[in-house]
Amino acid sequence: MSNDKSKHINRRLFLGASAAAMGAATVPAFAQGSAEMERDVTHSVRRNISSFRALRWQPYFSNIRNGAILVDTTSRALHFWSEDGTIYKLYPTSVPLTEDLTRRGRTRIVRKVVGPSWAPTPSMKKRNPEWPDFIPPGPDNPLGTHAMYLSWKFYRIHGTQDTRKIGRRSSNGCIGLYNENIKELFGLSKVGTQVLLI
Repeated sequence: MSNDKSKHINRRLFLGASAAAMGAATVPAFAQGSAEMERDVTHSVRRNISSFRALRWQPYFSNIRNGAILVDTTSRALHFWSEDGTIYKLYPTSVPLTEDLTRRGRTRIVRKVVGPSWAPTPSMKKRNPEWPDFIPPGPDNPLGTHAMYLSWKFYRIHGTQDTRKIGRRSSNGCIGLYNENIKELFGLSKVGTQVLLI
């Protein structure tokens, strides 16, 4: 019996050591592909996976008339509640690069566009004079496939062609989602949907 037990333990040790060795062999390749792409990264920028959790709308909105969107810039998540409360969605987002570019407070969706064009704001052009003055809809457009314009000038919730940006501080003020997520949210939201950025 003890001989059977030692074979069982040795087999476990062998399998565990093999799995650990295989995992260790793949870490360098994975780590190379996950390099931080943020500008001005400081030691204060951290991932916040633990805060990516479902929330209730009541602490943030007095009602969900026209639907409600909560953007949590700390956890880099967007929450959506339908007007009748039957639909709740939670999406990962990109958020502004710096606190100076981050606007917080209440706004609403004032316009929705499929296949948006893009032009840099005056402040973007000042910081990045080499940027083009206009990019038409398509695969090079930084707004992705859909954009929802907010009542704040120059602020949008939009898709992105560069999926590395999601989950990071990477925008010049807007909130970015994966194209498939913005397409879904675009269909659920309407002009007048209330938006709160915290």
